[in-house]
Amino acid sequence: MKIAFFSTKPYDRRFFDLYNKDFQHEITYFETRLNRDTLKLAEGFECACVFVNDQVDASVLIALAAQGTRMIALRCAGFNNVDINSAKELGITVVRVPAYSPYAVAEHTVGLMLALNRKIYWANSRVKQGNFSLDGLLGFDLRNRTVGLVGTGKIGECVARILRGFGCRILAYDKFKNEVCEKELGVEYVEREALFAESDIISLHCPLFKETRHLVNNDAIARMKKGVMIINTSRGALIDAKAAIEGLKSGKIGYLGIDVYEEEEDLFFEDKTFEIRTDDVFARLTTFPNVVITGHQAYFTEEAVSAIAKTTLENISAYEDGKELVNIVMSN
Repeated sequence: MKIAFFSTKPYDRRFFDLYNKDFQHEITYFETRLNRDTLKLAEGFECACVFVNDQVDASVLIALAAQGTRMIALRCAGFNNVDINSAKELGITVVRVPAYSPYAVAEHTVGLMLALNRKIYWANSRVKQGNFSLDGLLGFDLRNRTVGLVGTGKIGECVARILRGFGCRILAYDKFKNEVCEKELGVEYVEREALFAESDIISLHCPLFKETRHLVNNDAIARMKKGVMIINTSRGALIDAKAAIEGLKSGKIGYLGIDVYEEEEDLFFEDKTFEIRTDDVFARLTTFPNVVITGHQAYFTEEAVSAIAKTTLENISAYEDGKELVNIVMSN
């Protein structure tokens, strides 16, 4: 099948070329993102393969369908950037990679917790400058701390498993209880308001839907403990960044670790070293000493990228061969 790959980097090409030897698809890589201005690049391609910051709204899908595209292959788990209902109306099949390596994201999540708590980023910088003072580096034991997990899917479960090893008390909020979390890992399911009120650390692991957008807002932050740590390795728009800034300024939020950001589309995955930052909200976040930001790298391990490449190509081959699509995204 002829596939137009958007938002690709050298590491994507390396892994997809490696696994495509078993599938023999005709791949054309584009570094640019898919949007209204670039969709002409997909003309003549039956499949468009996209990533988290590609824009696949109704207008883009209509144009793609007119150009002959019949499949959108997401090489990620989330699909909030695709208008699924419009795709169905246009006869465009959408598939995704629902699970590549929950361990990768979970381990990065806990890494952010440790980096913030023990101020590893500051300590490393100070030692390199010859400053071996411990002033300002005081942390706390994770043991016996209460951690609230919003979402207990595969990633949330992995985080719970890791934190159990630290001896944390683990609370969770999810519409659907995970029996492994509850029965094997001792996770206590509570209402969201109780989780916000009781947790020393809150970690977000839920998808982005209308009801979860700005889940962490001014009202939610007001319910939290003073000095709470908030971690987000899921979707940027789960946190109202302006509300988070106010929480940081007041001291209500004591630590913030994010691997995702609501307006990351024009920032992440690119080298912006010598460019002026025009996003004032993001720029403000980078000024806080108790904030750690990584550029959507939680998923980025050899195992995860290998799984993404293999599953994406399997999804496309299954469609081409008329087989059952186990990773199809259904309309709402």
